[in-house]
Amino acid sequence: MKKPFVTVLLMAALVVASTASAQDLTRYSDDGLRAELDAIADTETAVLVPMRDGIGLSTNIWRPKGATGKLPTVLWKTPYNEHEVRGSTARYAIEAVRRGYAFIVQNERGRYFSQGDYEILGYPQTDGYDALSWIAEQPWSNGKVGTLGCSSSAEWQLALAGMDHPAHAAMVPMASGAGIGKVGPFWEQGNFYTGGVPRTLFAVWMYGVDNPMRAQLPQDLTGEMRARVAQYNDLQAEKPEVDWQEHIRHLPYAALLSSLDEPAGTFEELIARGPGDPAWKTGGLYDDSMGWGVPALWFNSWYDVSIGPNMALFNHARTVNSDREASANQYVVVGPNPHCQFSKLGEDYKVGNREMGDASFPVDGQIWAFFDRWLKGKPAAFASDTPHVRYFTMGANRWQSDSQWPPKAAEPVRMYLHSGGNANSMYGDGVLSFEAPTGDEPEDRYRYDPANPVQTIGGGDCCNGGLVTAGAFDQRQIEARHDVLVYTSEPLEEPMEVSGFVDAVLKVSSSARDTDFAVKLVDVAPDGTAWIIGDTILRARYRDSYTQPEPMQPGQVYTLEPTPITTSIRFDKGHRIRVEVTSSNFPKFARNLNTGGANETESEPVVADNAVHHSADAASYIELPVVRR
Repeated sequence: MKKPFVTVLLMAALVVASTASAQDLTRYSDDGLRAELDAIADTETAVLVPMRDGIGLSTNIWRPKGATGKLPTVLWKTPYNEHEVRGSTARYAIEAVRRGYAFIVQNERGRYFSQGDYEILGYPQTDGYDALSWIAEQPWSNGKVGTLGCSSSAEWQLALAGMDHPAHAAMVPMASGAGIGKVGPFWEQGNFYTGGVPRTLFAVWMYGVDNPMRAQLPQDLTGEMRARVAQYNDLQAEKPEVDWQEHIRHLPYAALLSSLDEPAGTFEELIARGPGDPAWKTGGLYDDSMGWGVPALWFNSWYDVSIGPNMALFNHARTVNSDREASANQYVVVGPNPHCQFSKLGEDYKVGNREMGDASFPVDGQIWAFFDRWLKGKPAAFASDTPHVRYFTMGANRWQSDSQWPPKAAEPVRMYLHSGGNANSMYGDGVLSFEAPTGDEPEDRYRYDPANPVQTIGGGDCCNGGLVTAGAFDQRQIEARHDVLVYTSEPLEEPMEVSGFVDAVLKVSSSARDTDFAVKLVDVAPDGTAWIIGDTILRARYRDSYTQPEPMQPGQVYTLEPTPITTSIRFDKGHRIRVEVTSSNFPKFARNLNTGGANETESEPVVADNAVHHSADAASYIELPVVRR
């Protein structure tokens, strides 16, 4: 019997340990995980690792019990409360120790038992660099360190990779988009924006993480006493619960947290910036003006918050010439899952409400094989012919591979927006066609009222206090609205795979000096279900530049090119391709109040009359990377 493609593709690359895998540990309680770790490891708790300015970062270290030789090390850095190790961190610690690695969990500066003042990403170019130097100098270290983690434990790795530390032998950044400042067309500044529009997840996340008034231990406490205190006091702040569904509507947006009586902190500092502010380069974000010096195994996902910048940075890391060995050894795996849910990939996988079939992937096996290659000097562990790009194609519901992203076979195909001037809602006359407009067509108009924004249903998001559930969900509820323009193709006569960056080009006008235009790509099944594939948005003032925003002139037609939607989807035979255009996607994105002023500090919205044009001399279209196999 012929084996499934993914099995043939991956079997040669895996190194399977004789002990139970991390997947077997998922049925353990946190107490059980800690007991297992205590049984197999020698542990040092709450060690203060000194940084160059004298600040100490609280660090837990696990090494195989009784080990006497030099060990490779895996470093997991976090802003979260993981000194009492738990969950996925504990499972990775156990696997690391079982496989002969030292495993380190270190809190970022200003978090829990670490000293100093907090900054997002924890100063990766200084604190991260110094942590690697300290590890490499330890008598038990073989001088090679791999960095591992998802989300906040991945994002700090990116700027560190630009430093090319001699001990930084390999990295596995998983869902790391918030560590990216600018790369290519993406100016998201660590997920703070998309197309210049603030993402509300950032404010919600900061409420839970930033704590300017945090309690701290005395600076002169002995190491033994710090370890003892860590056994019964975790310094975890208990903040009041917030009904984010209600509070996210608060105006002005810049006062979202201070209106909860929060002391001024990181959010207030960052919301005062625009997406092109040079101050973004002074923190821990990776910028594509930097080099790249570390072999990497990336894990990304289609329904994550920043899949576009992640894939753009993967491409950038492969082309930077500062370290040719590192550039030649970049690998990426992209699943159909939401943020950081890689361990859930398996048979009968569902993302949102959409069935994806068998999405199984040996995530942990690949991670340890990659580390064995680069930290233990075992080239055969991670096969040299492993495809650089492995990705799950939704709709087809199968894993595929290629040497590049987008796939080599992808070719740009344009589909144009058409209507008789009434594309409002899915009941209108909007059409998506391969044929370009040849004459005049009336524009489609709608009224955008910030007090009644279009609701977010699914798509890529995370970390937002329950405001949005990421994944594939039916969009017909919002496609029934008159302020949503809907353009739908005829049923496809044969399947069409779209894998790569999907670009939208819109010709628009508005009665307002500034407004937003949101675009959504949708797969319409024969029964009418309208599955969201991806979305994007652009604040019109940033249409030509993020550093020099310009207001609109009422009634004038402008060209808008939002940042690309990034995906792999097969639109099956009989399915239809749909594009939605409107001016809000809330609560995922903060509302534009249409004044043209300092939007985030204003409270009085203005209603905007917006239009999308699609005549022969002002065509609006999407450009799809179509893979013909």
